[in-house]
Amino acid sequence: MTKIVILTGAGVSAESGLGTFRDKGGLWSRYDLNEVATPEGFARNPALVHEFYNARRRNCLESAPNAAHHALARLEKDYPGEVLIVTQNVDDLHERAGSRAVWHMHGALSGALCAACGHRWAAPVEMQAAAPCPACAAPATRPDIVWFGEMPYHMEAIWDALRAADLFVAIGTSGNVYPAAAFAQDAARAGAETLELNLEPSDTVSDFDAARHGPASRIVPEWVAEMLARP
Repeated sequence: MTKIVILTGAGVSAESGLGTFRDKGGLWSRYDLNEVATPEGFARNPALVHEFYNARRRNCLESAPNAAHHALARLEKDYPGEVLIVTQNVDDLHERAGSRAVWHMHGALSGALCAACGHRWAAPVEMQAAAPCPACAAPATRPDIVWFGEMPYHMEAIWDALRAADLFVAIGTSGNVYPAAAFAQDAARAGAETLELNLEPSDTVSDFDAARHGPASRIVPEWVAEMLARP
């Protein structure tokens, strides 16, 4: 193998204390996603949206990378080929574990975006709806997060990377959110081997050549060790 493209989802960070959409009693369950994760919700009540993402940002800052994050950083460092992580996660745990080639297709909690002029800057821990944009001064500050109904970031580059990959691996993803749910099929059509590493079979497990299931903190380090032990 010379080029590995890895898609990571919420299951990679769940063991670090960052909840998934399906967690009962977690942060997501206390909010209506239509109100906090859509452009329309932000237009209706920007203060509520900032409340939600401020809580997620604090949660992220209090969390630490787990064994899966560290294993992927080790793979990037020691694998003789190219390793790219495309993540659906908005946390920075991959980077804090040491990964450098990370593309955040859904944005990042660490970023702020002006809804008026498109300027981007580093987000403070607590963001406010009335905070002025550093570039245009408009009170239109929003999290630099891709919401439902918006186009994920880096898509042209991601499709190119998938079609150049020798191995595509999906880790901790549900397989029910597009366009990421189509990544395995797209990579396979271009000739890549495909592997799913997930807590349980995803909705698209049949798209993969092979699958392993269990906690990410166990199965990802095991897989990385096998890859690095190959002659």
